[in-house]
Amino acid sequence: MQEISTKNWVKIGVLGIIWGASFLFASVALTGAGPFFVAAVRIVLGAAFLLCLLRIKGRKLPHFRGKDGPKIWAFALIMALFSNVFPFILLAWALQSVASGFAGVCMAAVPLLILPLAHFLVPGERMSLRRLVGFVLGSVGVVVLIGPDAFTSTGKDMESLARLALLVAAGGYAIGSIATRLSPEVDRLSLSALVLTLAAGIIAPVALIVEGLPNALNVNSLLAMLYLGILPTGLAQLLLVQVNREAGPSFFSLVNYMVPVWSVILGAVVLSEALPPSLLAAMTLILGGVGLSQWGALRRVFGRR
Repeated sequence: MQEISTKNWVKIGVLGIIWGASFLFASVALTGAGPFFVAAVRIVLGAAFLLCLLRIKGRKLPHFRGKDGPKIWAFALIMALFSNVFPFILLAWALQSVASGFAGVCMAAVPLLILPLAHFLVPGERMSLRRLVGFVLGSVGVVVLIGPDAFTSTGKDMESLARLALLVAAGGYAIGSIATRLSPEVDRLSLSALVLTLAAGIIAPVALIVEGLPNALNVNSLLAMLYLGILPTGLAQLLLVQVNREAGPSFFSLVNYMVPVWSVILGAVVLSEALPPSLLAAMTLILGGVGLSQWGALRRVFGRR
């Protein structure tokens, strides 16, 4: 039974902020290490953070031979690959050849990819015209926010393939979100820790093979990776599982509209970057899309008050 409550609205709001800020910290982290190494470190740190939290709370990873154990581990592996490993690797590779704004546009397409998948695979996630129009409005709002530069060609040889890789990464996030909802019932923290532990075991060797150890690590880069590991990876994985399990993947996908908005706002506040003139129009479209797609949930939340 889905529970689109005030608590879940707060959770995706928090996710929007910490993921929006991750762009700032990622740029700092990349001053001392390559993209594969940064991705591996943030996942390893995120896994370590959740495993420590698991130990403090006296809980354990789901036992493979326990009730639904093999099925839980299978879903956790799908989540590790499609929500962490594949998107991180594809994004790191593709951003060397395409405009970063194009990645933002692709991530805004994730809700539109989730909608038909959830309609057929997740009980209670019916696709309606109102929800579809709301999601389209939100996606258009992100495109307006990023602007036409997102579609400007960089002229690099691998650009077309890199754009395809970003679309595949968006599809990966959609599949990972559906898998999170369909996994058998299990402790949320235990499942989150298992997902990142599996992801760390896969991506760490890949990063070492592709890039090896960095030669120019600095304190700022290390601190930035510490932030990326604990908040946008470790804590975010836990919130991701909680919201997907409680409110459904379609609701959770709304965070993809919030991330670019917070990224632009934090860039202006922290780095003194100019706010785009399209910000107001974009936020109107995004908020309108969110409101339209979640009208029933908003009425229930405010109706209680």
